[in-house]
Formats: sequence, C-alpha cells, structure tokens
Amino acid sequence: MRRSDILHLLEDYLLRHPEEGAPLTPLLAEFQAEAGPKNPAALPGHITFSAVVIDRDRRVLHVGHQTPGKPLAPGHAEPGDRTPLAAALRAVREGAGIDPGDLCVTRQFLDQAIDIGVDDTNTGPSEAESAHRHYDFRFAFYLAPQHRLPVTQREEVAGARWLPFPDVRSPTLSAKLLDSGLDGQPEPVNACALIHDGYGRYLLHLRDQREDIWEPGAFALLGGGRERGDSCLEATLRRELAEEVPGLEPTALTPYLVEDATSTDGLAVPVEVYSGRWNGDPDEVDLQEGVLIRWFTPDMLDRLRLTPGTGDLIRRHAAQRMPADGATAGARPPRAEAPAGTELHVVGVHLLLQDEHGRILLGLRHPDSPYAGGMWHFLAGHCERESAITCLVREAKEEAGLVIDPSDVEFAHLVHLVDSPRAQPRIQLIFRARAWSGTPETLEPDRCAEWRWWHPTDLPEQVVPYTRAAINGIAAGHPYSEMGWGER
Repeated sequence: MRRSDILHLLEDYLLRHPEEGAPLTPLLAEFQAEAGPKNPAALPGHITFSAVVIDRDRRVLHVGHQTPGKPLAPGHAEPGDRTPLAAALRAVREGAGIDPGDLCVTRQFLDQAIDIGVDDTNTGPSEAESAHRHYDFRFAFYLAPQHRLPVTQREEVAGARWLPFPDVRSPTLSAKLLDSGLDGQPEPVNACALIHDGYGRYLLHLRDQREDIWEPGAFALLGGGRERGDSCLEATLRRELAEEVPGLEPTALTPYLVEDATSTDGLAVPVEVYSGRWNGDPDEVDLQEGVLIRWFTPDMLDRLRLTPGTGDLIRRHAAQRMPADGATAGARPPRAEAPAGTELHVVGVHLLLQDEHGRILLGLRHPDSPYAGGMWHFLAGHCERESAITCLVREAKEEAGLVIDPSDVEFAHLVHLVDSPRAQPRIQLIFRARAWSGTPETLEPDRCAEWRWWHPTDLPEQVVPYTRAAINGIAAGHPYSEMGWGER
C-alpha cells in the first residue's frame, strides 16, 4: 500500500466533509509532509480499515469484538494489502467470514471512504500500550447478487447482527448512511463496449502484461470503471474510449446485457455491456493503453487468450444479430472494398437552425462529455448506415424533440477536419432547416445541458472550433472550409 493511497483518500474525504477537518488535520499533515510517515509510531494515531456491508433491507452488518468500540471489524494494514480497499476486504473476511466475491462496491462511493471514524482509546491490546487515537477508514459495500451469507464466529468475535441505518453504532457513519441514497441494490459500476463492424467482425483490445491490471496479457473488450464525475454508465464508457483509444467513436451505443466479473481485489463487479458499431481501421487510431486492438471473427476466438466470458458474449451477440441484419460472417467488410490507399472518414451531420432574428441554435455540451465538455456546439450526430439527411432528422428528434421534414433541409457548409496526424479524418456536414416544429428540449441531459439561441456575431467564447469556422464560413458565403490538415 502506497502512502499516496491514504493521502488521496484523506484529501477526497475532506473535500466532501470539510467540517471534520479538526480531528483529521494532524494525520493529513503527516501524509502531506515531504518525507511522509517513516513508521507507524510516528503517526498521530493508529490507522485501520473496515467494511460497511449493506444488505437489501438497508441494514449494516455489525460484528461485536471483545475489544470495546470495534463494531465494524476493522483491521490494520498488512504487507499483502495492495490498497486500502483490499485491507478492508481482508478485515471483513477474517472478522466475519465474508469473501470479497460476496461483495461489490456502490455507485455513490466506489473506492472512496464513506466515513473516517476517529476514536480515542485508553489502552491498546496490552496494558503497557499508552492511550492513542484510531483513524478508521470505512468503505461501503453491497452484498453481491449471488452472495452467500454465513457469518463465521471466530475467537475475537462476540456476535454479529444486522442493524438499520438509524441504529448503526457510529453516529458519524449513521448520519452519512441516512444521507447517502444507498439502497442495498447492486448495480453495474463498470461499462465495456462490444464493438462490431456489421460484417461479423468484433474489436478486441490486448491488455498489457502487468500484474496490477485485471487479466493481464489477455484480449478483452474496451471499457473500464465508473468515476465519481461520470453522469451515467454511457458517459463512463465514452470517457474510457476517449482515454484509451482517441478517435474511436462507435455509433448506436446501446445497452446489451449485464455480465458478472471479478476485480483484482476479488470483488464482484457487475458490468454493463454496450453494443456499438464502428468501421474504422485499428491501425489509424491513437492507442494510449494496452498493446493493440484488432478485428476478429467468432471462429478465431478459440485461438486467443480471452478475459473470462468474452468469447461466449461475442458468439451470443453474433448469433442474435447476424440473421436479422442479413449479414454473414463471410461478408466482405467495407475496408476491403475500398481502393488501396483510401482513408475512411467519419461523417458527422449538424443542424443549422436560425430563428426569426437570425440567431443560431447551439447546445452546451455536458461538462463530463468525452468530447468538447462545457463547449457550445451544433445539434449533431454521426451517420450510421443511413443518408446524411435521414441522420439529421433522427438526431433532431432524439436530442431536442424537433420535427423536421427532409424536404425542408438544404446543404449549408462542409468542414474537412483532422484532429491530429494519426486521428481518423472527418467530414462535417452542416445542413440548414428552413422550417421545423417544436421547441428545443434537453432530451439527452448527459450530453447536452441546455439549448440557447446566439447571434452569429456574438457567439460565446467556448464554441467548438470547427463549429465557429462553419458559422463564419456560412456568413461569408463559403461552402467549404478545412481544419488540421496543415499540421500533418
């Protein structure tokens, strides 16, 4: 366990609970010191870790120890504990006989402490030990969907029982539980993408061969764990894709199913699997994590080392969708049909909507959006297997509740864009709607926080650069502009 692990826990906790700074300040100062604590005796108290186990009835498991004041089976860190979370899991396994696989983290707290209990103790295990302070870092867990619930009675355990939130023995923990929204119902906190090309191929990611990651050296789906700033699991997935493989943006991401996995700490991890479509070349994206990404057909999976369940998941998806799409595993993908040297482009469509005052409708992208968070942008979307105007009409209805007749749509501008030398090029089509019905609504608040009308000569500072370029080009009467190509 690293010193920074505890420091980050402390700093995060005090950001959420600044009113508890007084008793925690000495400990924080010790960990913020340049040299850091050299040994446990130098700390202003003993550090322990405990698990707050919550069942379906919003009750907390209490384990009564022979040592007074230790109802939650806390434990000191040991050399084998990789993280504070792992120390808490070991403590509840030793103190109550509950294995990590019977528990899962909560969406509200993930791996952050729900409470830090501060208790003064008159004596330690031996009468010779002087009075000292305990800092107990407490982590919230739900019982996993397929849990087993025997509570082992050990020598140091006087008894175990489940107590409702108001009856939890620690007042600070009880107050936080009542205010937490925790309901004891496990839900996915990880998301991954089952990306296919519509022609029987599936995209897999080869993980690094490192011991500190889950299933090192295996092929897996792209994705990762939720962070506290993520508005939803789709936002988690899009953030992970933007971090791992910038330039890879699948279309039509749709929840497919929930799979059960196991974390590096042994915890149960429900994973929301999204199905999405992409037709790009893996060698043309900028891979930031892992070794490589490649296309594979289901008949190739037996030759690969896969993360658990990945092969069955792909085969199931392939069996369900291929007959309905009319595609077969032997169909030739679009890349093979393109002439040698052809660079495939992502096609985006954008709506230019102007009111009677000449103002343009722009949307403020959600701050957590993987692309252009906190910036103003056209109502826009990526073309799936459809015409550009069909895509525009669909996106206007889905994102803002606007109804547009295709006959009222006309071409306004095109931006030919590349974000970086290795990024997939993009063709950004801007269409003007001469008429529409409806008032703009924020129907996808995880992507667009609000709609607002702006005069073209008085745009906000935070506008997506190619959006501004398109507006300026349209005002000047130019049908075409390009960005990023001079840097190649």
